[in-house]
Amino acid sequence: MSQEFDEMVTTNGQSDQHFKIIIVGGGLVGSLAAINFAKKGHDVHLYEYREDIRKIELVKGRSINLALSARGRRALAEVGLEDKLLKHGIPMRGRMLHDLAGRTQAVPYDSNTNQCIYSVGRKHLNEVLLNEAEKYSNIHLNFNRKMTSAKLRQRQVTFHDEKNDGIENVAGDLIVGCDGAFSAVRRAMLQVPGFDFSQTYIDHGYIELCIPPVNGEFQMEVNYLHIWPRGKFMMIALPNQDKSWTVTLFMPFSNFASIVTIDDLLTFFTENFPDSIDFIGEKRLIDDFFKATPQHLVSIKCRPTYVDPNFLLLGDAAHAMVPFYGQGMNAGFEDCTILSQILDQHQNHFHLALKEFSDCRWPNAEAICDLAMYNYVEMRDLVRSKSYRLRKILDDFLYRIFANYWIPLYNSISFSHMPYKQCIDNRKWQDKILSRIMVFGSISFAGILGFVYIYSKR
Repeated sequence: MSQEFDEMVTTNGQSDQHFKIIIVGGGLVGSLAAINFAKKGHDVHLYEYREDIRKIELVKGRSINLALSARGRRALAEVGLEDKLLKHGIPMRGRMLHDLAGRTQAVPYDSNTNQCIYSVGRKHLNEVLLNEAEKYSNIHLNFNRKMTSAKLRQRQVTFHDEKNDGIENVAGDLIVGCDGAFSAVRRAMLQVPGFDFSQTYIDHGYIELCIPPVNGEFQMEVNYLHIWPRGKFMMIALPNQDKSWTVTLFMPFSNFASIVTIDDLLTFFTENFPDSIDFIGEKRLIDDFFKATPQHLVSIKCRPTYVDPNFLLLGDAAHAMVPFYGQGMNAGFEDCTILSQILDQHQNHFHLALKEFSDCRWPNAEAICDLAMYNYVEMRDLVRSKSYRLRKILDDFLYRIFANYWIPLYNSISFSHMPYKQCIDNRKWQDKILSRIMVFGSISFAGILGFVYIYSKR
């Protein structure tokens, strides 16, 4: 099948026909991937099992806010949508830490160049991408279509029409799974020998609350991601366009289970997040908390992300991650960017391009999944420590002096396009350098003390 796919190329290396691309999943990554394929002239059929998000008010089961950073911005810029989304987004220039007494401390993400991430609404972003996709005559949008099975050798997918209760069998040249953490496309790929897959649930869950605007204004200082770090759990808040804040409480399920009554809830918040009660409002806190069910957090890894004959995974279907680095959407968008670049380099030799994409992408996807896990510990606990603050000051100082050589971990993840695995390797190199400096400094200091002692005895 793959040989046949690559034979659809003329001697000058350019594709002599356009391929039929079936994309399963019409969320953020699926709609962006559709645009990228359409720009290359392919016939794109996008299938989404939900209703058209543009026609409903709320999408249940998905977080409201997303953090848009450099990798996502580049992907949007390549389809002409970056400026439109930045006008909608709210810049967040750092973390605002809340202590138990209600005092706050601002910690900039980048004190040197004042770079920021943007709080964007998931629904708005998805609507913008779908509206853009609709402008292409070679993109065909299909909603209320749930994938039920696939025949890999035939490159055929079966969908159930959720609205009309019908069955639709669709065959294409390439099947792309952009259908999230519980991907039906990935489930079909499990039939292929050599396809590795793992999923890890953490014992922490989350619920979303809300800080409403007061007199049409934000209640807290805007342009920050607000964090209430409490060691084993934390609460964060991201600003919205309507001047409200989406508040997310992350903590072990055992803690959620211990809050049974209204008194339990108010006692818990009074002890741990006292300043937030006035922001949220006692009645709203009670109503929103008890009507919510704590949601699970899962990390998913798989390799390869492409299998013969021409099944490919992008976004959460390939690398779902916990949300603590704000890179889920950005990594999925970067999938689209890198895939597009590799397809161009191979001049639409799909089999070669897809294999190269998979080979280069999965190590970086696994790296950011691991980093996301680590950052939860940093956000809920380490940000409170003196050693963390000292390292932050030192990183910023060295970054200011050696900007081309010393890039702090967070900056490399959020404000650069450095491969995720290289970001980790870079951090390990920095740790090694600082350890040697500390050892040298300690020896030098001890030597100075010894010299002073000897000199004083003369």
